[in-house]
Amino acid sequence: MALFLRGLPLLRLHLHQHHRCAASVFTRRPWCTAAESTRPPDDDLSCADQSAAVLSVKDPPKYPRWDDPDFRKWKDKEKEILRDIEPITLLTKEILHSDRYMDGERLAAEDEKAVVEKLLAYHPHSEDKIGCGLDSIMVDRHPQFSRSRCLFVVRTDGGWIDFSYHKCLRSYIRHKYPSHADRFIKEHFKRGSG
Repeated sequence: MALFLRGLPLLRLHLHQHHRCAASVFTRRPWCTAAESTRPPDDDLSCADQSAAVLSVKDPPKYPRWDDPDFRKWKDKEKEILRDIEPITLLTKEILHSDRYMDGERLAAEDEKAVVEKLLAYHPHSEDKIGCGLDSIMVDRHPQFSRSRCLFVVRTDGGWIDFSYHKCLRSYIRHKYPSHADRFIKEHFKRGSG
């Protein structure tokens, strides 16, 4: 409680400064004299007034608008892609981040089928990952990053190797939606496009 009370004067100062700044954006300075009004119009505006004027009158905003047909087409396609990948994304996140599977546990047949058909099949190096043959899919801790759980291909020879479900999804999107893939991946996948 004492820490809160010590911070109260700083909070008041911050709010007072914010109120003054906000007021100057929406009102003209009443102390301007007639002599000042002979200057060019941009000189007697505050920085906030000038930036507001620049944004509102001179240049239209540089972000897309809903009335732009290309933007609307993009948003429709984006929704379609999200609807398409949502079921496998949710299933994968549930597999990895819930207590549904313990570390080192093999996936149930139904989950394994979905992961193999909707993810692993689209991995850019799926043949290398499967190697001599696919025995099962398991979830376990990553060998280098012990706090991360990931999916592993268990091969018929007993070897196992991890694979990134993000790489699988990106590859699937590039395959199914080639003209929209780069934009979708850039906007929805935070890490590299690998």
